[in-house]
Amino acid sequence: MRSGEERRTSMVEVALRPVEDDDLDALFDQMRDPESVRMAAFIARDPNDREAFDLHMAKLRTSPDIILRAVTGDGRFLGTVGSFFVEGDAEVTYWIDRSAWGRGIASRALALLLDMVEVRPVYARAASDNLGSLRVLQKAGFSVIGTENAYASARDAEIEETVLRLDR
Repeated sequence: MRSGEERRTSMVEVALRPVEDDDLDALFDQMRDPESVRMAAFIARDPNDREAFDLHMAKLRTSPDIILRAVTGDGRFLGTVGSFFVEGDAEVTYWIDRSAWGRGIASRALALLLDMVEVRPVYARAASDNLGSLRVLQKAGFSVIGTENAYASARDAEIEETVLRLDR
């Protein structure tokens, strides 16, 4: 593995870098894609509210307790990956453009992020029917520790969410 924030594969070179202003339009569009929104399930109340998106991103980008990185594939912006704290527990999240699903981008981006996150354990959550995301997390070493029912605004319903933990 290369140092810091880059890992090369024979298919796509995945790297992480700080989120830039120029990324925000593409990320806003990605986070409104209907299929992506349905799979993520737990999203902003109104994914079409650009003002709320911009305020949220400004907060994330300036918080000292949050690691937020742009995910690039061969230099092209493909999404974000990040780590944050909820009630003292470190959690990870990622959002990858649907056009890049199934190519190992999320797995490689998460591995790079986990190299940066020094706290253990780290937690993650995914809608229980989001099998792709659950595979990414388990491939990274996360283990299922339980499920919870929670309201998913993207589906306007309570759904089952799988909770995972990484100890190493």
